[in-house]
Amino acid sequence: MAPSTKRLDDPRTMRAIAHPLRLRLLGLLRIDGPATATALARATGDSVPLVSYHLNQLSKHGFIEEAPELARDNRERWWKASHEFTSWSSADFLDTPERIDAAAAFNREVVRVYTESLEHFVAEQQAWGREWIEGSELSDYALDLTPDEAGALIAELREVLGRWNERSSQRPDSEHVRTIFAVFPFKSRPGP
Repeated sequence: MAPSTKRLDDPRTMRAIAHPLRLRLLGLLRIDGPATATALARATGDSVPLVSYHLNQLSKHGFIEEAPELARDNRERWWKASHEFTSWSSADFLDTPERIDAAAAFNREVVRVYTESLEHFVAEQQAWGREWIEGSELSDYALDLTPDEAGALIAELREVLGRWNERSSQRPDSEHVRTIFAVFPFKSRPGP
């Protein structure tokens, strides 16, 4: 079964999610499962009112929803992710300056989150032990491709990641593994 995905196509929604705490809260709900604002405040180190505000913003834009079936009483408010993944194409946002700015702001925040995640792993990798260090990878590949070939590479890598996602489950000997996926052109030499 294909994972559920929220497709970003509106600049207001993209700007709403382009916030450090909102991205973190959504990630926690997707990875760790449903939680209350109090539990999420403990996990992030932020205040409950601040977390509640950002949860409401995520809900307003369709990223999360209430999970009333988990509440033990009428005061307890549980939240869960509405989708397993968020997808977007920056190419879909090239038509107006507002959309270009929204995509750029969102992409910058995503890159910041990825960088923070990588830096945290590098700082803490010794604590994971030899097996996890050997099972980790930080590398890049410089390939000469056309735009069509780059698109084919992306499709093939998504297919592989999709197969691994289907097998993925928390077993006693498994851990969450983050795979950061980026394919982009660059100039290694000055242009003509």
